[in-house]
Amino acid sequence: MVIYSVPAGPATCQWGYFDAASAPVHTVKDGDTVTIDTVSGNPQFLPPPGKYNVPPELLAIHREVRQGPGPHILTGPVLVEGAQPGDVLEVRIDAVECTTDWGYNVFRPLAGTLPYDFEEPHLSIIELDRNRQMARMPWGLELPLSPFFGIMAVAPPAAWGRVTSIMPRAFGGNLDNKQLVAGTTLYLPVFVNGALFTCGDGHGAQGDGEVNVTAIETSLRGTFTFNVRKDLKFTWPRAETPTHYITMGMHEDLDQCAIMALRDMIVLLGEKGGLSRENAYTLCSIAGDLHVTQTVNGCKGIHMMMAKELVDRL
Repeated sequence: MVIYSVPAGPATCQWGYFDAASAPVHTVKDGDTVTIDTVSGNPQFLPPPGKYNVPPELLAIHREVRQGPGPHILTGPVLVEGAQPGDVLEVRIDAVECTTDWGYNVFRPLAGTLPYDFEEPHLSIIELDRNRQMARMPWGLELPLSPFFGIMAVAPPAAWGRVTSIMPRAFGGNLDNKQLVAGTTLYLPVFVNGALFTCGDGHGAQGDGEVNVTAIETSLRGTFTFNVRKDLKFTWPRAETPTHYITMGMHEDLDQCAIMALRDMIVLLGEKGGLSRENAYTLCSIAGDLHVTQTVNGCKGIHMMMAKELVDRL
């Protein structure tokens, strides 16, 4: 099997936006597997010179690529042949790995879940031990790495124009869902021909909520297999892990996020298990789990998880 490769760099990255008019940097066929490199870190968030490996492609992007309305450096888009509006792009996340020996976490006043509690910006450079798969915090605490992409997206509808990378929406984007590690699958509704997949915002580890705006922000390499699903019709992203189905809600109000995720799980249980809406609602209350995805991206997030083992027995 041929695995295609898309490196990060000025010719393959866009900074801070999604746009249906973006020219694809690579084209693949339905069913192809692609390895995509991403880099993270605006110029003010880099470690001191000499101690860590700062990717030269990141510095080249700083010099040569103009930043759009958002802060995230994204690799892509990758055009998937055969994908059309109304389809669903199945993104199988085959592997995710850290590619540098450092990451960072940063917060500032007027942002995050506690916008008025801290008067000065604060930057932490975090050492990553890729051999041991551990992160070392500046005060010495070690945490296990669990890398995933905060952003995976297809292009928004063409009529939306250029859209900031900050807010997650129906096309995916800044989902910040820590469940989307290697071995999981993300389903994204397609809005333009070719889907135009991008990814970035690499995270070495993150808690549910991502409360101060950032996780361990770092550079990642992801291996993805793309399948065009013409048999599925979704209006919002869904995902599945080896053990759970996941539905998602995104809105400025967390209550509305919960409603969206719950309603879609009720639909999913009808699709996969033939449950009536009444019985699905009952099962969601007894066996479904609502998690706060993130509270900081303008459109906040809630995701609902339901064990596949239960659904298989319906």
